Amino acid sequence: MQTSMISAVYSNFLGHAPNWYKQTIIAFLIINPVLFMVDPYLAGWTLVIQFIFTLAMALKCYPLQPGGLLLIEAMFIGMTTPGHMMHEIEVNLEVLLLLVFMVAGIYFMKDLLMFLFTKLVIGVKNKMVLSLSFIFASAFLSAFLDALTVVAVIISVGLGFYSIYHKVASGKEFHSDHDHTSDDGVDSLGSNDLENFRAFLRNLMMHSAVGTALGGVMTMVGEPQNLIIADKAGWDFVEFFIRMAPVSLPVFVFGLLTTMVLEKTGWFTYGAKLPNSVRKILTDYSEHMDKSRSKRETAKLVVQALIGVWLVVGLATHMASVGLIGLSVIVLATSMSGIIEEHALGKAFEEALPFTALLCIFFGVVAVIIDQGLFQPVIHWVLSFEGETQMVMFYLANGVLSMVSDNVFVGSVYITEVTAALQAGQITRDQYDMLAVAINTGTNLPSVATPNGQAAFLFMLTSAIAPLLRLSYGRMVMMALPYTIVLTIVGLVATYVGLADATQWLYDMHLIEHHTATEAVSGIVSH
Repeated sequence: MQTSMISAVYSNFLGHAPNWYKQTIIAFLIINPVLFMVDPYLAGWTLVIQFIFTLAMALKCYPLQPGGLLLIEAMFIGMTTPGHMMHEIEVNLEVLLLLVFMVAGIYFMKDLLMFLFTKLVIGVKNKMVLSLSFIFASAFLSAFLDALTVVAVIISVGLGFYSIYHKVASGKEFHSDHDHTSDDGVDSLGSNDLENFRAFLRNLMMHSAVGTALGGVMTMVGEPQNLIIADKAGWDFVEFFIRMAPVSLPVFVFGLLTTMVLEKTGWFTYGAKLPNSVRKILTDYSEHMDKSRSKRETAKLVVQALIGVWLVVGLATHMASVGLIGLSVIVLATSMSGIIEEHALGKAFEEALPFTALLCIFFGVVAVIIDQGLFQPVIHWVLSFEGETQMVMFYLANGVLSMVSDNVFVGSVYITEVTAALQAGQITRDQYDMLAVAINTGTNLPSVATPNGQAAFLFMLTSAIAPLLRLSYGRMVMMALPYTIVLTIVGLVATYVGLADATQWLYDMHLIEHHTATEAVSGIVSH
């Protein structure tokens, strides 16, 4: 009886995940307390690697459960405290509110998004031009909006395209209910086109995700760590953009060139074309929707377009917190579309809430990194260098650490350490400003290497579209690799060769002003 109960408990543990995966997680839980008693520092790094493992196996088991078990145990054995985890959550509350409300808000604008992007995809028949359009649009929007918002839009569009084709390939009508998570109803001919369509959508998803990094590095509102760095250095929006330009603009150009090369050569599974059968279905869908669209549905599109204008203006001018603007989108879109039932509202939150919970677990792991001082040796080692070498080492160290941890955390830790060095008189203000550029570009560019380096990548990996497109952790890393290599090298060369000279030229042209060491290092700098 006891044996059968243990067997039942084991069967329930992590559900239908493979046995080897369950046994691996159990082994982690057994090893960690012992390792912590022997060497807390080693145990801390082991936990980080284990958490990355759960992310890598996201298609086998959603990372919230195994990652959460590892973190709960870490708290019990003393790696961190619930209070510190709560502090990290509070610091990142805007990001969480963004996920909860903005992603739901995008859900209620999907009619407009499908209308616009369907016209784009069937209108632009050249795959290279289409890919450049996606990466450029993602970069431009991410420079003013949040990358997670942009990725939420792309995911919504991708899901819409996928469900339309999958429905028709399964013998259903456009308006029919359909489960697009199973391929059982897709005929053999349709399944071949489905695989090609998946590859096509994977290409656009990854181009767009990289675009959020290219645009996000340019402005102080592009990524959360940018705001922290700008605040510490006392830079406004214009000065931030100008100081980053010697690195961010060459990287942006080479990012677009990389897209062109990948689409031309087909390397790293890029270059997938939209199958003719899929294009016909999307064209028929567009014509069907245009013909059958009632005045009420047309009015919905107009209202959603106006709400889209409000969304862009509100985010670009920072009228309110990103999450609050997302909440306003939900209120406006639902009230003007006649969606007033609670159950109709609930569907919009299904996509974002699991990832919100996972992100809280991630912040708990960040608390472990801080409490166990996992990055301290690297920080002190980098500070031991001087001049251009120091800038390069900051860039590389930030990049490497951002690949395995939250780039917001890495950026904030490094800028705090550099600020302390300036206040202690160890570096000059000009050195400080250039190091701030190296820190910002380092956290934003090489971090595209892994999904855990960029929240937008992680969101895509754990979204509903990832299993549909067979977009695993390993495949994301592989498809991001050419971008990682190019962006990292171009950013490194620009930092080492051109940053000091370009900054001096900006001073000479009076585009930016020298800051003295006696000026305030945080808040608004007095000139």
